[in-house]
Amino acid sequence: MDEEYDVIVLGTGLKECILSGLLSVDGLKVLHMDRNDYYGGASTSLNLNQLWKRFRGDDKPPESLGPSKEYNVDMIPKFMMANEVLVRILIHTDVTKYLNFKAVDGSFVYNKGKIYKVPATDVEALKSPLMGLFEKRRARKFFIYVQDYEDNDPKSHEGLDLNKITARDLISKYGLEDDTIDFIGHALALYLDDSYLDQPAIDFVKRMKLYAESLARFQGGSPYIYPLYGLGELPQGFARLSAVYGGTYMLNKPDCSVVFDDSGKAIGVSSEGETAKCKKIVCDPSYLPDKASSQNETYLCHYACKVGRVTRAICIMSHPIPETKDSHSVQVILPQKQLGRKSDMYVFCCSYTHNVAASGKHIAFVTTEAETDNPEAELNPGIDLLGPVDEIFFDTYDRYEPTNQPESDSCFISTSYDATTHFESTVKDVIALYSKITGKELDLTVDLNAASATPEE
Repeated sequence: MDEEYDVIVLGTGLKECILSGLLSVDGLKVLHMDRNDYYGGASTSLNLNQLWKRFRGDDKPPESLGPSKEYNVDMIPKFMMANEVLVRILIHTDVTKYLNFKAVDGSFVYNKGKIYKVPATDVEALKSPLMGLFEKRRARKFFIYVQDYEDNDPKSHEGLDLNKITARDLISKYGLEDDTIDFIGHALALYLDDSYLDQPAIDFVKRMKLYAESLARFQGGSPYIYPLYGLGELPQGFARLSAVYGGTYMLNKPDCSVVFDDSGKAIGVSSEGETAKCKKIVCDPSYLPDKASSQNETYLCHYACKVGRVTRAICIMSHPIPETKDSHSVQVILPQKQLGRKSDMYVFCCSYTHNVAASGKHIAFVTTEAETDNPEAELNPGIDLLGPVDEIFFDTYDRYEPTNQPESDSCFISTSYDATTHFESTVKDVIALYSKITGKELDLTVDLNAASATPEE
């Protein structure tokens, strides 16, 4: 361990493992360390015994749930869009050879107490029970505009400059109702709040096109794919990539401590009496001292500050979520306005068909940003959609964002995972960190056909 590296990465969460892989491919000398004896950090997957140990101590899971080893329960459950940037990263790095993906059955949205399939094309808009007859016609015209829009084809712009007009302006031209705007913005364009309405419409249209193109990719019921055996496979895949390109991994290294010089610049990491020197540190917020003192609300946010809390219910069930057409894997988004909240709520469900549970079992997660002092109660609207559950666990964790100046202290800190059940914000953070660390943009010009997924049976 007593040698010098270009980069030391602390923590084997998905973000850190992607960065470790990308930096190793770039030819940098990388040391990757984790205080735990397993990969994944906060984004690990647990078998049934590990799940019980984490949430119920010495209790043992009931035999009726099946063998422990057949479960892979994600602690940060997320689907990926078939054409999204993470898929491009997987192809760019050839990590796809370590993983097998399967298409996700369904994508739904909550509206006025019921669940509906998210319409993503003009044809689906006409069929959707989400809208009345006249609204369907207006929505169809809007979807056709989005589908036909091409940056380099002025005729498809219909005289509109989407870099200048706002999303609100564009929507108003089609006279769409508030409920329609709600599901388009949150369940299709995947925005976290309504601030997008006052931003240039180009991003809004590109997000809608990404959803529709991903939906068409595998001809399934949703635009999403998901790895067999759960998301815990992703960090391990990028860890293998880093190792192939010379990266060094050290698990089970307790008390990893960043070493700073007199000017406050990170120069290495010490653990168990040894110190590895480096030029740059990449880590999640838990590896820097601010986090350790966060119980004191007056602590100084030199490295990262608490910006919120995520609350989650983890449910084991013996059936699919009702009203989702018996989907064995599904996402349901509950837009904030439908619940009278500031934050959307997300329902993620996967099952034995993706090899994450015993035969006949489904695992559902209900997640949102906590807004009260009783976060478990906030999850009730999502839990109520699930029907009977065999077992339920609750988890709440603080969410941090970096506040440091990496050009001064050489620490590149990832943000905590948010409540979303898709990878959009996660990948944005990875790409931003990569650019800060290397000073260059990540080239993701790839052939998307190099990745494949098997459809649900």
